[in-house]
Amino acid sequence: MLESLEKMLAKGMDNPMLRFGLGKGYLDADDAAQAAVHLQRCVEQDPKYSAAWKLLGKALQVNGDLDGARQAWEKGLLAAQAHGDKQAEKEMGVFLRKLNKQLSS
Repeated sequence: MLESLEKMLAKGMDNPMLRFGLGKGYLDADDAAQAAVHLQRCVEQDPKYSAAWKLLGKALQVNGDLDGARQAWEKGLLAAQAHGDKQAEKEMGVFLRKLNKQLSS
């Protein structure tokens, strides 16, 4: 799957859905660094894409960028709230609470 998505990107097809697919694919393949690159591009193209913010935060957290993860989830929360995406809002709220707990201990 990743190979075909990369081919589409190489052909000049660049949009938030493609970047999200690449980001999720790389995250599932345990390549959080590459996932973060694509997910960052996804939210640059569509700042309202709450699911992308959620995965970007996860990718950054796996990479050890805890401040970046927090920022992604905070922006994602705002995007989710603005669009009524209750599930993403709930999940990112949990991620933020766990991250804050981890950092304070």
